[in-house]
Amino acid sequence: MSESIGVIVLAAGQGSRFRQAAGAEKDKLVADCTGRDGVERSVIEHSLVNLPATLDKRVLVTTADRPQVIRMAQAYGCEIVLIESTGMGDSIAAGVAACKQLDGWLMVLGDMPFILPSSIEQVVAGIGDDRISVPVQSGEYGHPVGFGRDFAAGLVALSGDRGAKPLFAQGRVVEVAVDDPGVLWDVDVPEALTFRPA
Repeated sequence: MSESIGVIVLAAGQGSRFRQAAGAEKDKLVADCTGRDGVERSVIEHSLVNLPATLDKRVLVTTADRPQVIRMAQAYGCEIVLIESTGMGDSIAAGVAACKQLDGWLMVLGDMPFILPSSIEQVVAGIGDDRISVPVQSGEYGHPVGFGRDFAAGLVALSGDRGAKPLFAQGRVVEVAVDDPGVLWDVDVPEALTFRPA
């Protein structure tokens, strides 16, 4: 699908499990981590670096108290959407509402720094009007997840902490088989800042 697909980078969650382990003032999105390319960057920068250049419509959803995340996202060409809530549903709704005219949206979690760019491209290729494209690694659904334009109303209606999983029942789910443990790897605790494939 070559139509216009936007990337919604979800970066509003507070990362409470990470803060419990690392300290209340530690934001996992700006923690240093060594990527699969061997380069040390912040978690959010890895998530942005991994986005394919073809996806030039980029929206990052976050809270106003994250100036470092906002600056980094702007450096990578993201439009910034600020929200008060830290809920996943609220973030998705705000991100899609900011670029509702597109043909589809790729939901990228800001705390998943180890996804291969090729996996992201494969997921994007699976997006269609009535389709949800999701990477599958070792039988498990991972991230990012792509939604076609038929899901616009459902996405902007999301709220609170619930993500978009309920929408899976309303369309055709395209399972994209990948060989990439990064699609299942989020940084919930400090130990997860180092990628160790199983």
